Amino acid sequence: MIAEFVASWPLFHDAYLAGWSIALLLALLGVVVVTRDQIFFGAAVAQASVLGIAVAIYVGGSPALARCAWCGDDWAHTLVGGLFAVAGALATAAAQPRRETPEAITGWVFLTGSCFAVLLLAHSPHGMDEINRLLASTIIGAGAVDVAVLAGLFMLAAVATALWSAPLRLVLMDPEMASAVGVRVAVWNRALAIGLGAAMGIAIHVSGVVFSFGLLVLPALVTKQLCREVGQMLWASPLVGLAAAIAGFVVANDRDLPPGQAVVAILCALLAAAWVARRLGDRLQLRARLRSTICRMPPWRR
Repeated sequence: MIAEFVASWPLFHDAYLAGWSIALLLALLGVVVVTRDQIFFGAAVAQASVLGIAVAIYVGGSPALARCAWCGDDWAHTLVGGLFAVAGALATAAAQPRRETPEAITGWVFLTGSCFAVLLLAHSPHGMDEINRLLASTIIGAGAVDVAVLAGLFMLAAVATALWSAPLRLVLMDPEMASAVGVRVAVWNRALAIGLGAAMGIAIHVSGVVFSFGLLVLPALVTKQLCREVGQMLWASPLVGLAAAIAGFVVANDRDLPPGQAVVAILCALLAAAWVARRLGDRLQLRARLRSTICRMPPWRR
């Protein structure tokens, strides 16, 4: 299995490196989503990005822009998809609880992206093929530029997390306390929304919705079951995402399976195992506390 994977490296190394970079980047950013219990937020941003790509394909295919070579370029689609993803993330972050809940805005963004992406390209076979590819997730077509951009984004996110770890953890765990000590929570929320939207927009165009959304939420959910603090999750989540991505690509290459789905399946299995381990651990702790309490009781009270 390993020998076959190594043999495929010259042909698919860009796809492998791009997938691993996405795993590191989104698993790190996913701690923000999971800590805030905004799992559906990732799905909404993903669909907003798909809508942006659909708009770019639709506009690029118009007769007025037939001579515009840049309008049909893949990175033009990525740029527009990223802008739509950022807009969707900012719309959710700007929700006012007194007027409308963030969940309502998130649902609206998700459904708007899902419906209009299909409606725009319903009469474009090529456009619908692209949308179906994004929804199905495939990373085989990734190139060297994708690897460089995604690796650069991860390094930027990792450095920013290391430099501003303390205020980031405070904003995630206790926004009211953060505001009380002078942290500008609203600015942090907008910055996090922009970062998440941009990362998801680029990742989705390279790898599709299933792979990107899975790497955004599943590694952080796994580490949430195993770690006690957000600081631990910030370094453990990317490691879990990378390990699952490496294992998934090896298995997919050996069994001739879609790599994106293989990685997400491994993460789903890890999360199920983490849930079971957490429950068993809680039961063992409860039994240990009961035994300790009983042992400290006088004999006549037992």
